[in-house]
Amino acid sequence: MKKSTTKTRVRYSETDQMGVVYHGNYAQFFELGRTEWLRSLGVTYKNMEVSGIMLPVISLKCNFIKSALYDDVLTIHTFLKKEPLVKIEFDYEIKNQDAELICTGNTVLAFMNSETLKPIRCPEYLLTGLGY
Repeated sequence: MKKSTTKTRVRYSETDQMGVVYHGNYAQFFELGRTEWLRSLGVTYKNMEVSGIMLPVISLKCNFIKSALYDDVLTIHTFLKKEPLVKIEFDYEIKNQDAELICTGNTVLAFMNSETLKPIRCPEYLLTGLGY
């Protein structure tokens, strides 16, 4: 399936007093990976929202393996898990600059009509971009 790789440097504001990335920030790292995954297909959240589609997160899982530290360069690997229908599911691996696995994760998002707030099918342009 389609994979994307994104790099980011851990900012001081993302860490606790010990210089360790606060666990809540991993959801933001996953979002960064996801948005860049979409961008690699020529799709942006902004354009989807303008066209009346929202993508709320309905499930988030994270397995912490090793601490990420202030100033680490993280590589976020984002993988599409399966063909999107009404939901789209991603797996993640985050590694540090030494290629050590920091965490793995998974998110599930639902395609929703922004006016009716009802689930809808994955837009055709996204399926086409993925080769479906």
